[in-house]
Amino acid sequence: MTPYTELAAPVEHCLTEKNSEFLSFLLPVSSRDEAMSLVNQYREQYRAANHVCWAYIIGNTRQPETQAFSDDGEPAGTAGKPMLHVLTEQELGNSLALVVRYFGGVKLGAGGLVRAYSAAVSQAAAKAVRRQVLPQLQLTLRLDFALEAKARQLLSELGGQLLSTDYQQQVTLNVRLPLSAEAEFRSQLQNISSGSALIRELAAAADA
Repeated sequence: MTPYTELAAPVEHCLTEKNSEFLSFLLPVSSRDEAMSLVNQYREQYRAANHVCWAYIIGNTRQPETQAFSDDGEPAGTAGKPMLHVLTEQELGNSLALVVRYFGGVKLGAGGLVRAYSAAVSQAAAKAVRRQVLPQLQLTLRLDFALEAKARQLLSELGGQLLSTDYQQQVTLNVRLPLSAEAEFRSQLQNISSGSALIRELAAAADA
């Protein structure tokens, strides 16, 4: 998992092309279900519109977990796919693009529609605030009580986060830390504990 950028906050933009109005919305999303729920909400909100086209991309735009798009009645390939292309090129991971079109009476043609939908999302993307998503690792540590304070200090020094603590015969710490710090953390923790600390990897995650 490599670092990537994602949409940090919603964006709205309005584009007028040959009397047609294109209202574009960029919305942060973290799953397909969340994206589709928002699509349904906007379709309901803009029932009078001729088209509500959309595209979403979950995860890293270069290696997406999932992505999809819809032309919503526009000629095939003229709306959703160009919108998705903009999200990819602008590196707006974990985002949903919606473009609501009110037809103005002048047909744009296939090429004109591609340009209009691309521009609607591109101009919204120009306003977007991005944040970096860094690969994270979750670990479970089991160690003696006397080592807890040192383990916590090491975790803090390496930019990690304590998620939970459990006290039984030994102390169990569930932690998250940057993937880039894993080797250093393991090495120093083994030094501190003289090799007695048990470390188990839970899962890779992402953190903005």
